[in-house]
Amino acid sequence: MKKKIILIPIVTVLAIFIVLIAAGNYFYNVAINRSHESVDLHGGGKSVTAAKLLSEEEEQKKLDEIIAWTEEQSFELVEIKSEDGLKLNARFLKNDKPSGKAVILAHGYKGNSEQMPGITKFYYEQGFDILKPDARGHGLSEGDYVGYGWHDRNDYVQWSKFLAEEAGAEDIFLHGFSMGAATVLMASGEKLPEQVKGIIADSGYTTVLEELSHQLKYLYNLPAFPIMQVTSVITNIRAGYTFAEASAIDSVAKNKLPLLIIHGDKDALVPTEMGKRIFEKANSDKELWIVPGAGHTEAYTIAEQEYQEKLKAFWTKAIGK
Repeated sequence: MKKKIILIPIVTVLAIFIVLIAAGNYFYNVAINRSHESVDLHGGGKSVTAAKLLSEEEEQKKLDEIIAWTEEQSFELVEIKSEDGLKLNARFLKNDKPSGKAVILAHGYKGNSEQMPGITKFYYEQGFDILKPDARGHGLSEGDYVGYGWHDRNDYVQWSKFLAEEAGAEDIFLHGFSMGAATVLMASGEKLPEQVKGIIADSGYTTVLEELSHQLKYLYNLPAFPIMQVTSVITNIRAGYTFAEASAIDSVAKNKLPLLIIHGDKDALVPTEMGKRIFEKANSDKELWIVPGAGHTEAYTIAEQEYQEKLKAFWTKAIGK
């Protein structure tokens, strides 16, 4: 009888442990593993405001123009090797009217360097060279896991050096969207080349732990603890980083460069309050623009002209010309 009493809690604890390990591996495969088909993130769809901005005919015409322009450009595939030995690829577009200015555009989760055509066209028309990397674990770049910006931050230091040393860029800006926004914020806390003049983060999250906990709640209606902690341990074993250390908000506290934070007030994927908290933590010259009616990464769609004017003013002030 006593043996049974002793065995019951042991078996219970063992069962809970097995379930948590299984859950942690499942969420690693869903959220981190490159080869696994990912789930649709909560809040990733278009907002009602964005959908009503243009008629279908107007929206298609504008899209056709951007696609036609993109197809006319001669993007060069360039490659670097990461500090941990991965081959990383990017699409590079040299401006036919060089100005010495360049931008690195960082895509979002499960995205790639062929995305962001509208903002690419705008930067090019302003005289910028454009570099669009495939993040590790994405597109043409090597890597079997999604780094959510953490290991990618060091890759962006190298991409910045590529632009400064190989492409002759004098003034470089890092501009990211969603996971890409977190990436450039994380990179801002590192030692970047002196040619990097500013950081633009559109819809970035505070930490990987907070963002994945947010997704866990809305996608599965599950509490973050202890599933996220277990998944973080598994991620550390398999990918070499923890969710808590992958922090944009801590990195931005070390940033000395001018910072423009953009966030939609209807963002359900990365809550707007994350953008506000990042802004509050930043110690450099900074600006926060909360865009009314914009969902996740929709600010450029909702307020394209104002977005462009914000960028122009930010560049001018950051460069000092």
